[in-house]
Amino acid sequence: MKNLANEYKVTQVNPQKGFRIHLLVFVLTVPVLWAVWFLTDKTHLWPLWQSSAWAVGLLFHYLGVYVFKNRKTN
Repeated sequence: MKNLANEYKVTQVNPQKGFRIHLLVFVLTVPVLWAVWFLTDKTHLWPLWQSSAWAVGLLFHYLGVYVFKNRKTN
């Protein structure tokens, strides 16, 4: 019987490419969020929370790819 785990190849994603994609999606999406806020009810500044939370995630992604890249886990 064939081992099913051997049928699928696991591809390694380039971490720098993954960060660049994350940054591109951030740069393209955040202005859309602010435009939606600007064109709708402006009573609550909700894009500020969305943008800042996503920016923190982007910061940690950057740190993981470029700053702490030499640390290996067992």
